[in-house]
This record gives sequence, C-alpha cells and structure tokens, in this order.
Amino acid sequence: MSKTKSFLLASVLCFTLLAGTCLQLRAQRQESPVPLAFKQGGRIVFLGGSLFENELEKGYLEFAMTSRWPDLDLTFRNLGWTGDNVFAEARSTFTTPPTPYQQLFQQIRSTNPDHVLIAYGGVESQNGKEGLNRFVEGLEAIIDSVDALGAQTILLSTIPVKLAGSLENTVIQNKNLKLYADAISSIASKRKKRYVDLYSPIAGNTNNLFLDNGIHLNDAGYYYLAQVLEQALGWPPRESKVTVETSNAAATASGPAKIISSQGQKIVFSLQEAILPLPEIASRKSSAKTSVSVQINGLKNGRYTLMENGQQLVTASAADWAKGVVLDHGVSQEQAIRICNDIVKKNKLFFQQYRPMNRTYILGFRAYEQGRHKQGLDDLNSLIAGLEEQIKLHRKPVVKTYELNLSSTSSN
Repeated sequence: MSKTKSFLLASVLCFTLLAGTCLQLRAQRQESPVPLAFKQGGRIVFLGGSLFENELEKGYLEFAMTSRWPDLDLTFRNLGWTGDNVFAEARSTFTTPPTPYQQLFQQIRSTNPDHVLIAYGGVESQNGKEGLNRFVEGLEAIIDSVDALGAQTILLSTIPVKLAGSLENTVIQNKNLKLYADAISSIASKRKKRYVDLYSPIAGNTNNLFLDNGIHLNDAGYYYLAQVLEQALGWPPRESKVTVETSNAAATASGPAKIISSQGQKIVFSLQEAILPLPEIASRKSSAKTSVSVQINGLKNGRYTLMENGQQLVTASAADWAKGVVLDHGVSQEQAIRICNDIVKKNKLFFQQYRPMNRTYILGFRAYEQGRHKQGLDDLNSLIAGLEEQIKLHRKPVVKTYELNLSSTSSN
C-alpha cells in the first residue's frame, strides 16, 4: 500500500473515531430535549432532498411518528425531491410558470402544515465553505415561509457519507457535510427551532447503514434514523418490559401485563403495549429498545413455549426466559408491518399526485392536450384517504392473551 493510500485510510479511520468520541461527549453534556407533542389533526410535512424521497420506499420515519400518537389523527405529506437544494433547483419542469422556486413554496402551502421537518444541505455541501453563506440565506428564506404559515420548523442536519468515490474525496465530503450540519445547528439555535443531529449518531454507528453507493441509507439506516429522530424529539424508547414471577403461590406480573389465571401448570396473562414496536426488517431482528421483552422468573430447567392468542409464539430455555426474550414477531409486529406497508402505498399515491408524469401536458402550458387527466390526479384523494383510514384503524396496539405451560417440553 502506498504512503498516500495509507494516509487517506488513516484519515478516514480517525474521522470515524473522532465522530464517535464527539457523539459520546455530546451525549454527556446535552440535556434531554423537551418532548415534541402534536395536536389533534396535526399535519406534518417532510421537506428536503433524497433523504426524504428515499424514505418513500421505507415508511419508518412516518411510522415512528404516527404510532407514537395512536389517539391523534395526524396527516403526513412527503415533499422530498432527490437532488434538491434550498433553491429548489431540482424541482424544475418544462412548465413555466411556475418557476421551480415558486413551485417549492406552492407545494409547502398546499400541505397546510403544522410541522415541517426540513433536511437540506447534502447537495449544497458540495460547494464547500464558499457556498455556505448562500445556503444559509436559502434555508432561512424557507424557514421564513414556514413561519408565515404559522407552522413549526424542525431542522435536520446533513448525514455523513460512507464512501464518496475515493477515500480522499470521502474525507473532504464529510468535512463539508459536518460544516453544513454545524451551520444548520447554528440557525436552529439563533431562530429557536428544534434541531435533530443526524450526523453524529450515523458517523458513530459501526453497522452497515448505507447502500452500495456509500451515500444513501439502506433499510437498516432508515430503521436507525427513526430511532435517532424519536430520541431527538424527546420521546423515550419503545421498549415494554414484562416480568412474570412464577415461584410465588400466585403468579404476578409487572409492566403492561395482567395475570388472568395461574392455576395448576398454566399461567395466562394479557398484554397491551402503549405503542406498537418498530416493524422488524430483514437485515436485523428487533431489539429490546424497539419492542416488547418478556422475562419469566422461577422456571425449572427446561424449555418453555409462550402462546399468543392461541398460537405458538416463541420457545426458549428457562435461562433465556430469566434474561428476557424479545418478542420480535407476533400480532404487534404484524400490525406494525401492515401500517408501514400502508404508509408506503399512501405516499406513492401522493407522489403520483403532486409529481405526475407529463406534468407539462396535464397541468402546464400544454394542458390543452392532456388536461383531462387532471381529474385522475384529483381522484387519488379518495384512495389516499382510504389508506389513511386503514392506518388510523390499526395504529393502536390490541390486547393480546399469552399462555405459558409450566411443564417444560425438554431439558436444557
């Protein structure tokens, strides 16, 4: 390996270690934020570049927010546009007017937002320090527009890249991305806006969070991003811990569980979580921080099967039950996955509606040719509303009944 390559590799490693150290120090000195609360009927908008457009295929960020408030009828609209910047240069179409910049503000106003999560800076950071002042001016203009609508702004930082071409370019790009993240933080502080630091947690995470291109997040990246967002908004982990004691004359349960019966060799208890767990993804199992874990004490050596609503759910040893077993599948996970799927379907329909193919021919200066299709775009409202109703119906955890036979199936 040449000296140049060795130096570049060392630079990347040092950057990663430094980011992790900064994350630990920041966590030590930063106070917990005041929890963000939504109101009944609140409208939340995602505005930015590829970070939000790619979320259309995932649904994790929207799931994290809507499932936190199962009793509120929240509406979400994703205005993410890959390659976009604070001057809306990626939103250009053959239709003029409006200009891309005018179109951006029309789209914001059309959503009638109460909260707008803004994630810009990734594209602009390629201009380095020289482009920073222009970026700040553009971002503040958008904030001014959101303020004029009476909505609250939540500013998200840039995210680092894992690999941007060469190792040398990766170091330079991450330096610029951090520069723009700090600028966004300063704007948030000056204007008293909520700020979500995505850069530090992602830079300090050693898991594979990126697609092969090294720039955009993969499924695991968005799954982690949802947890970062929840913490930054002041919301506690989703974990629900249930402890069942079997050694007493009558079994007892703590947490969101209630003993129904504990006679003979069988314990039956009910459980209803306050919120659904994050949906399991293919790349990893749910953790205790994102789901329900059940700890059962007092079991004799052997293996025991927990039943959920009459169906076998999980079998584990007495030692594992005493440590706590994460319920990474079952009714709640099925609910969570269904909601996430409906979120993705709904957002794809909205994408078709506000970014239709052949926009110039349907809505623009050539609408005299295909303007009749505008009715088709309007008709998507009923389909979107139908999916939102399904999300509303299934976003609250249901009561589940669990049964444990105290006669083990086998020895350890």
